[in-house]
Amino acid sequence: MTQDEAVKRWIAGSEDAFETAQQLFQTGKFHHALFFLHLSLEKMLKARIVKTTDEPPLPIHDLLRLATIATVRISEKKISWLAEISTFNVAARL
Repeated sequence: MTQDEAVKRWIAGSEDAFETAQQLFQTGKFHHALFFLHLSLEKMLKARIVKTTDEPPLPIHDLLRLATIATVRISEKKISWLAEISTFNVAARL
């Protein structure tokens, strides 16, 4: 698989997860919507990692760590958001 194909695959997965999050949110399934929102952000960050490093991303779910690896510049407020959103992934798996 080429780098472009891998990036497109991660982006398509991110868009699908975001659409699922929206549908779950509309039906009041907020806990599950947050899980899929996390998944969408994770896949978008992994697309960025592939694009910037031409290497497969680590199999991790920590959004802040992924953003760091992807060299995404983010504000302190958004760092806090990523840390909080990452907790939804863990909580949803319990």
